[in-house]
Amino acid sequence: MTAPGRRQILQALTGLLLALFVSTLSSTVVATALPRMLRDLHGSPTQYAWVVTATLLAATAATPIWGKLADLYSKKSLIQLTAGVFIAGSIAAGLAQDAGQLIGARALQGIGVGGLQSLVQIAIATMIPPRERGRYAGYQSSVTALSTIGGPLLGGYLVDTSWLGWRWCFFIGVPFAVVAMILLQLTLRLPVVRRDNVRIDYWGATLITGGVSLLLIWVSFAGDSFAWVSWQSAVMVGGTLVLLALTVRVELRAAEPVVPPRIIRQRTTALAVLGSLAAGTAMYGAAVFLSQYFQVSRGHSPTEAGLLTIPMMAGILVFSIVAGRRISRTGRLKPFLVTGAVSLAAGFAGLGLIDEHTPLVLIGVAMLLIGAGVGMTLQNFVLVVQNVVPLQDIGAASATVSFFRSLGGTIGVAVLGAILAHQVAGSTAEGVPAPAAYGAATGHIFAISAGVALLGVLAAVLLKPVVLRTSLDVPAPAKDSSTTG
Repeated sequence: MTAPGRRQILQALTGLLLALFVSTLSSTVVATALPRMLRDLHGSPTQYAWVVTATLLAATAATPIWGKLADLYSKKSLIQLTAGVFIAGSIAAGLAQDAGQLIGARALQGIGVGGLQSLVQIAIATMIPPRERGRYAGYQSSVTALSTIGGPLLGGYLVDTSWLGWRWCFFIGVPFAVVAMILLQLTLRLPVVRRDNVRIDYWGATLITGGVSLLLIWVSFAGDSFAWVSWQSAVMVGGTLVLLALTVRVELRAAEPVVPPRIIRQRTTALAVLGSLAAGTAMYGAAVFLSQYFQVSRGHSPTEAGLLTIPMMAGILVFSIVAGRRISRTGRLKPFLVTGAVSLAAGFAGLGLIDEHTPLVLIGVAMLLIGAGVGMTLQNFVLVVQNVVPLQDIGAASATVSFFRSLGGTIGVAVLGAILAHQVAGSTAEGVPAPAAYGAATGHIFAISAGVALLGVLAAVLLKPVVLRTSLDVPAPAKDSSTTG
């Protein structure tokens, strides 16, 4: 299969990157607005984390399904469909009247976000060979960094502007999504590489989502609404184990499982999945809880909180571009994955020492290390897997890695949010002032994040060195010389 020309690629990338921009913006723009948002809607600390978790969980469940559909139907049509779902969820979230409605709308929005983020990756992989993808990674990284940097700043500005308000954090993405749909219709031309007899594993997706959801609900409410050792805990933990056991059974028997064993069994894919889990936990956890720390513990406004996260976002931008160009030139990924994973763990170890009095310069250095780590690992773990699978499996393989990255973010935000809420509640009950309680608790959850980030270091170190291929598809096996004339 011949790759399209550079001009055609750049034209198609315009709509694809705009879709990626709006999906990433939807996650980062709410970070600085969450405290005000939950205060106006009379939400609880547990609901604070679930406004983010609902989107991540829905995206996690939807990602492998969109990936399978991409192996069956037009990728362009699917991207436009997910953009429509995203628009509907954004409007519903902007009109929410209580925290429950907001969480439900964010779940709908997450279905669209999961589709946009995974399908854009799949479309790019269909157009550009792995070795050449680094050349275009600068555009993709710049868009991701712009939405990541601009999101908290934009969210803070909207919240602090009286005639706009936090509801515009959701409305603002609608026109971008509409423009992306139009551009994709005009510029994106992709062949439909169909696989025969592909089936969508709805049961697998439903069971794994149900199991993870029940686990996260238990973690969020245990110790608050009911005791850790209670009949409610027994029912939820037992139900989680049953659902996950059924998931394994269904996945082993499914014709086209949501997490394909033939892909997961490969050492490269398994390690990339482990690394993506760690990177996902890091990225989402840092974005959510740093903004809360700056506002609640340090007393900054939403806009100031957004400005204070710039070192992390700048690290993502600079190091993703540099790494992408070097990878395109050399074809080698492992050195950047190892360096990025170590940087990520070191950054979180630094944040694990913070309290309400930590100098902002030291926090900025730690955030820069985290940004550098995310920039060198997040997209490249996907690229590792895309390099070893044939073109017809690009959808399933890309979606599998994205699935576990979202799963890591979902579990990370929910679990870390529950730990933070419980620790703050205990400290304030003992008479500790709220700013000090939040400062100490935030340092605690980032120390836990550093331990999770070490899994990414392990995955990167154990990866076999690979050289990225220069073709869109894997080379065909050579014919046996004994059968050729």
